[in-house]
Amino acid sequence: MSEPTPPPPAAGAPGTIRRDGTVLGFDVGSRRIGVAIGSSFGTHARAIAVVDVHGNGPDWPAVERLIKEWRPDGLVVGDPLTLDGQDQPNRKRAQGFARQLRERFKLPVVLVDERSSSVEAARRFAVERAEGRKRRRDAATLDAVAAAVIIERWLSCPDDATPVS
Repeated sequence: MSEPTPPPPAAGAPGTIRRDGTVLGFDVGSRRIGVAIGSSFGTHARAIAVVDVHGNGPDWPAVERLIKEWRPDGLVVGDPLTLDGQDQPNRKRAQGFARQLRERFKLPVVLVDERSSSVEAARRFAVERAEGRKRRRDAATLDAVAAAVIIERWLSCPDDATPVS
């Protein structure tokens, strides 16, 4: 007889995101932050927005509007590493953004390895463009597509994420 499956972590538990919940994902850049939505009810995430970054940081009111609109159970932030797993300059920015998300919105936040997510996002965009579903002017949403890739990585391997506390 097999052991019963334990219930998913409760929402709000430090560093954990309900595995049966909805998440917003973020791809943090120096000029823009791509945002996507996803849930465990599917294996795909959807690009929803791009938030501008100014000299004083992200457009926090825009982030707050997205959180109020989508009411996620947790937040997933891409952790930029080099291909060999080392730090890169944008990593401190992404980690700082993740800590600020946790402090501001009191939701569980995790970091997910985002290596090659931009490459995958560009590939998806090219396919959609070739199929006539995207236009060149839609390229500004590429960061949001990368955020969708980040969510999909979390959905496939949530235990590989690093909780932000």
